[in-house]
Amino acid sequence: MALTNEQVQLVQKTFMEILPISDLAAHLFYTRLFQIDPSLKPMFKGDMQEQGRKLMQMIGMAVQGLSVPSEIMDLVADLGRKHVDYGVIDVHYDTVRTALMWTLGQGLGADFTPEARAAWTEAYEFLAKVMKDAAAGKK
Repeated sequence: MALTNEQVQLVQKTFMEILPISDLAAHLFYTRLFQIDPSLKPMFKGDMQEQGRKLMQMIGMAVQGLSVPSEIMDLVADLGRKHVDYGVIDVHYDTVRTALMWTLGQGLGADFTPEARAAWTEAYEFLAKVMKDAAAGKK
């Protein structure tokens, strides 16, 4: 993992700032995701508010797990394999990253510093690689 301890702490600290507005953050994320790539919308069926809560829970688990990544590897890999069943392909991870960074910028405002953006980018790339590698193994 390329993240430094300082980056892990910064991701965890800024995520704690997002938690009080987690429903709004999830709404912003999905709105932006579908603006960037409307073809993703059919992948999401059912209650989007509930989907947003699941998203925030999963992000929270991953963010906390960055302190001891070995403890979340299997869970993150399983998530990557499950995403194949939903029709997720590698290029979608870039779209999600773009929507996530935009959402963090909206939610954190001035606290989404260049350092925070870099830390979140590293964290996202690390987790996305685990998911994509696991998905590639599920053929």
